[in-house]
Amino acid sequence: MAQVVQVNAYADLETRWKALRRRGDAAVREVACAGAPRTLLCAEIGEAHLPAIAFASGVHGDEPAAPWALLQLVEDRELDSRYSYRIWPCTNPSGYALGTRESIDGIDVNRSFGRGGQTPEARAIVMANRNRKFAISFDLHEDVDAAGFYCYEYGTPQLGHAMVDAVREAGFRVQDLGQCDLGAPFTAAQLDDGVVRPSPASEIDAIGGLSYNLSLARHAAQCALTLETPARLPWDDRLSIHRIAVKAAIAAFAKQKNHG
Repeated sequence: MAQVVQVNAYADLETRWKALRRRGDAAVREVACAGAPRTLLCAEIGEAHLPAIAFASGVHGDEPAAPWALLQLVEDRELDSRYSYRIWPCTNPSGYALGTRESIDGIDVNRSFGRGGQTPEARAIVMANRNRKFAISFDLHEDVDAAGFYCYEYGTPQLGHAMVDAVREAGFRVQDLGQCDLGAPFTAAQLDDGVVRPSPASEIDAIGGLSYNLSLARHAAQCALTLETPARLPWDDRLSIHRIAVKAAIAAFAKQKNHG
């Protein structure tokens, strides 16, 4: 699908998700952010009895491609129908509209998922996700400094290499992790051909808070994957890399679990 978009127009993103509700592809609702005059979109796809996969994107408003890649996965019906999905299309809508990493309150939402949520956005997500368990959690990001794709991986089964291999096979570059600022110190054993496997406790100390995906990895997701695509690439390439990586991870998980 090739469509010209204004990348930070949150209203356009919201309209497209609500159109999916009208055509019957997803149940889309708005979740209130208590204490703030904004809501978050939350979409549900698939039957409740199926193994569940979680998606989030847009927690940093200056990483605009990730929410559109997630939207296209759903619009083009590319997600494996053997699973159900809980999707947070944009977890920082005010920052997305402004094109800023932080929310309109000047806070990095992706450091605020500890203690039940320390921002209106995090509290809304933590409360809505309570008592939910997920086979995989995906959080889609971009990296302005990276030249290629890479990911952070928490838990098992290990799916990062399936994503890296698929991206490379599609002709896209995989990031040399030794040549990238990862925001925290890692040992050589934690860096493996485009896959970063952090120590959760060390990561919390290094970044100064609990991220969305690390919170799910600790409490609710068997495997959590944070995807990073290079923001310097053309727009369509950034969308394609996310889509390729997501589908490869789900296919690898299904194979390991004998779902396919």
